[in-house]
Amino acid sequence: MIKRVDRRYIRSQKHKSVRKKVCGTVERPRLAVFRSLNHIYVQIINDNNGSTLIAASSLDPQFKEAGISGGNIEGAKLVGEMIAKKALENGVSKVVYDRGGNKYHGRIAALANSAREAGLDF
Repeated sequence: MIKRVDRRYIRSQKHKSVRKKVCGTVERPRLAVFRSLNHIYVQIINDNNGSTLIAASSLDPQFKEAGISGGNIEGAKLVGEMIAKKALENGVSKVVYDRGGNKYHGRIAALANSAREAGLDF
């Protein structure tokens, strides 16, 4: 019998490995990304308190106004710009990037690049 690969389990194991090295502090909070099939979610988290400082996703009203799908690269770029604007408004300019166990490719890389271009430092 052939064993089936559980991709969610593999991603969670990779995320645990990444989280051993990446920790958000007051000076540099963690920019955590979660990618689903149809949407992308981003949070800026202070791990010392365990609190979410800022959040953005492809479900936000200003994202819906643009009429872009959240499951493609253009949507990820727009979410990256949104989180960077919100972060800079709240006084957060330096973050640590947490790719959430996903490969740094496609939507994950597009979100990171657009957040960098919009002014976040990581």
